[in-house]
Amino acid sequence: MMQDETFPIDLGQLKPLTLDPSSPKLSESDKATLEHNIRLCRDAIVFFTALAGAKGLAGHSGGPYDTVPEVLMVRAFIAGGAPIVPILYDEAGHRVATQYLLSVLDGHMPAERLLHYREYDSGLPGHPEKGLTPGVAFSSGRLGHLWAFCNGVAMANPDKAVVLLGSDGSQMEGDDAEAARLAVAKGLNIKVLIDDNDVTISGHPQEYLAGFDLSRTLSGYGLTTETTMGEDLDALYVDLCRAFTSTAPHAVVIKRRMAVGIPGAEGDIHAHDALKADIAIAYLEKRGGYEKAIELLKGARKDESPLTYEGSSGEGKNREAFGKIINTMLDQMDEASRLESVRVFDNDLEGSCGLKAIREKHPEIYVRGGIMERGNFSAAAGFGSADGRQGIYGTFSAFLEMVVSEITMARLNFANVLAHFSHSGVDDMADNSCHFGINSMFADGGIDPHEGQDNTRLYFPADRHQFAACVKRVFGDPGLRFVFSTRAAVPDLLDEDGRPFYEGKDFEPGVDDIIRAADGGGFVVAFGETVYRALDAVIRLRESDVEVGLVNKATVNTLDDAMMERLAEAPWVLVVEGWNVKTGLGSRFGSHLLRYGFKGRYDHIGTHIEGGGGLWQQMGRQGLDPAGIEAAIRRLVDAAGARPKR
Repeated sequence: MMQDETFPIDLGQLKPLTLDPSSPKLSESDKATLEHNIRLCRDAIVFFTALAGAKGLAGHSGGPYDTVPEVLMVRAFIAGGAPIVPILYDEAGHRVATQYLLSVLDGHMPAERLLHYREYDSGLPGHPEKGLTPGVAFSSGRLGHLWAFCNGVAMANPDKAVVLLGSDGSQMEGDDAEAARLAVAKGLNIKVLIDDNDVTISGHPQEYLAGFDLSRTLSGYGLTTETTMGEDLDALYVDLCRAFTSTAPHAVVIKRRMAVGIPGAEGDIHAHDALKADIAIAYLEKRGGYEKAIELLKGARKDESPLTYEGSSGEGKNREAFGKIINTMLDQMDEASRLESVRVFDNDLEGSCGLKAIREKHPEIYVRGGIMERGNFSAAAGFGSADGRQGIYGTFSAFLEMVVSEITMARLNFANVLAHFSHSGVDDMADNSCHFGINSMFADGGIDPHEGQDNTRLYFPADRHQFAACVKRVFGDPGLRFVFSTRAAVPDLLDEDGRPFYEGKDFEPGVDDIIRAADGGGFVVAFGETVYRALDAVIRLRESDVEVGLVNKATVNTLDDAMMERLAEAPWVLVVEGWNVKTGLGSRFGSHLLRYGFKGRYDHIGTHIEGGGGLWQQMGRQGLDPAGIEAAIRRLVDAAGARPKR
């Protein structure tokens, strides 16, 4: 934070307000104060979330903007002495802008820090993390993971109400159904305030999930449930008062259009993410008096990486290409064959995982499954549980941890599933630690069945050419196939003559590739987004006369006997990965080497600390940039006691 920075919206204009839930009618003066405070907070949220978006950091404007009225009413209840745990837990972690604004309003940090929302090392990542940001008292990120947690908080605070800010998206997750049943059974004093704006990332739930009705669902669990219009402050206040004067578990379903009152964004699914700068500017211009904020929005520039890499060029976004590649094979089938043999299951992330291309071209086989990763994986497995059929599934790699049990049952049912897990690792992940997809080896938990061998396969190709060849090659294979990609684009790997290494090459599952050979030297073993970074480090070391080779291990969970025998002769081996050092390839690869007679030095590096926000900076933070990889190589070379020369 620069010392001369000034937040251009004066949050000191927020007026003190105390409300008593036992008085269920807003006075005219209290309502005027509330309306003033709502406008001020919404203006601030529009500005600093759009500012992050203009910097290329995304930011999520709609949800925080929506929930301001109920947040300020509960805050006024707490200020008035109502017995409420003074933490507004939020199970939609992307609405973290609310928590950061509250932190400022409550005096935990200066408003100027909001100018650095989602920036690297700002302490304001894309989801709340307890202990990282002043005033933030909980961690949240994966939807639907907090109600059950809050049940425990309620048990620990029997004399106070516990507030959970929910959403229609979060309520799709199965965890919330379990939490609702426990809350009712134990009579917990929990208040679930649900922003029901009928918007998730890929569409409108009431269109793609027929029958989805939160009021009926929650009432069915036994909760006292109110349904109200969120922009009618009098009605909203009455229903909140009713909830907070009861000690029973209570849900308030608050209906409104997303980003209500923002032209160009109201009711639009794109308002889920950061508002476009031009929309935010038009809104602030209409509000008036925000010239400095508008100037900052107009002057914002994307946070582009200044890094360049030896041994690679160009770029391709594998996560976006997945559906287009699948389409090339679906196009070869007639419609009857597609309907008979393939179903595609989306988890509300179709744009991020590349599935949108399939929906647009082959809607007859497409299932818009909403935010229900566990159920959708099992449905994909059930469809693919007979020979000749397969389910195709896509979501973020972070959510693989949520479906491990379903993966096991799919394996036991000999299901055929081709699963695309995008956003693997940490690269380009401003959403930070909760969205790091680093425990993907959990998918490799199978043991040999009664007949044959476990055919679970984990594939993490290194560039767009290898990715396309991989997806096409494994499309019709039996069993569970997991294909990983990163949020960030990856460049093409180049051979020693400067030509794309994988262009025009077939993919062979289980076969590792030598990207650079080493004559008597050690080897780096890498996969996915670490390969091109490792190649840069290898090239620079070879130029300084250190003999080092590079292996791309695109099939992550099986062993290439010929390659293992070659590596076993090396003086040292280093595994470099974007996955968790505790659970990833490196945690097991050393043991495999020993079985092949390896007697050299071994080490592995990967994601090992929580994130720091930002985008391209995350890899360097983990020591997975070329400089970090080079340093790890030099440590091994020194430990081996010699520096083989080229």
